[in-house]
Amino acid sequence: MPYIALQLVGLQVVIGAMGVTGEGFVGDIPLIIAFVILAAFTYSSGLRAPASIAIVKDLLIYVTVFAAAIIIPIHLGGFGRIFAAVPTEKLLLAVPQGYTTGAYSTYATVALGSALALLFYPHTMTAILSATSGHTVRRNAALLPAYTFVLGLLALLGFFALADGVDKLPEFAEGFRQFKNNFAVPALFLHNFPSWFAGVAFAAIGIGALVPAAIMSIAAANLFTRNVYREFFHPRATDKQEAQMAKWVSLIVKFGALIFIVFVPLQYAIQLQLLGGVWIIQTMPTVLIGLYTRWFNAWALLIGWAAGTFAGTYMVASVNFASTYSLTIGGWTFPGYIAVYALILNLVIAIVATPLMNTLGAKPQDQTAAADYYA
Repeated sequence: MPYIALQLVGLQVVIGAMGVTGEGFVGDIPLIIAFVILAAFTYSSGLRAPASIAIVKDLLIYVTVFAAAIIIPIHLGGFGRIFAAVPTEKLLLAVPQGYTTGAYSTYATVALGSALALLFYPHTMTAILSATSGHTVRRNAALLPAYTFVLGLLALLGFFALADGVDKLPEFAEGFRQFKNNFAVPALFLHNFPSWFAGVAFAAIGIGALVPAAIMSIAAANLFTRNVYREFFHPRATDKQEAQMAKWVSLIVKFGALIFIVFVPLQYAIQLQLLGGVWIIQTMPTVLIGLYTRWFNAWALLIGWAAGTFAGTYMVASVNFASTYSLTIGGWTFPGYIAVYALILNLVIAIVATPLMNTLGAKPQDQTAAADYYA
């Protein structure tokens, strides 16, 4: 829900940038419009909708990003002037001083942890398992580096907004007051492009938020319908009944995301998204390593998962919901991504506990079809 809430905020800002703003309840109209669009988008067509529109989304984003990366620097006098206007600490990692790895270990562990966690999110698995064939998955995986390159160009938009000083222009004061720094990129496009191309850019941003939010809500609905509704409430449910229940749950999830934005500070949604990354990566030993070896004891994996989840949550709370934690070992300080540190603890406990649990007679019998076949 907090992840979807962030996508809804993106839609809200884009709709607000097109002039739909106001005070009080009227000020929430962009958010309500975004919710209705997302709800209708997924309820009527399910997974077909985001899959079909993803190609349009990609084309719009590529056109928008490449146009921005070429034209805006020309307007601002070149990349030299842009980077000169950005504070150094926003451009380069600080060189570690003393007995610490500083920002270097922070950057490395965040990159590693984010890459590992990405493939374990339910919405990622929903997209992979809905592919028509293994060839489709391999082809898309081969194209992923192109998207990573675009992310780098998207990061430049923040530098462009700083150099352009759009937050200080009076015509955008209302947008920044209502949407704060989230309004920086829409203001950048409004200031540097004609209105028709700004509309194209807003469409790219809007669809870019719509597609992942739709898949996230569908994934959440599938998880509930398959693992709770059909398992405990209606074991004899037909495919049609299951699909209808998934539609309703998908709506409930999106409504929950809307409640997050309206009644809960947005910072909480960001903090819960951070916790989501810490929690989801703790499933890696069971889900990923379990594909390659059956050496681990199931109870040991469960104990490791619980320890990693608890330790990760504790570290996040102890640093006021930041993403990094500093470990001190032998006089050296190693700041790093909390999810990675919790995962290391998870793995160590699972490795140590496996022979112990096997000795205690807790080794489970392998009952998979593959094990029976090879036996």
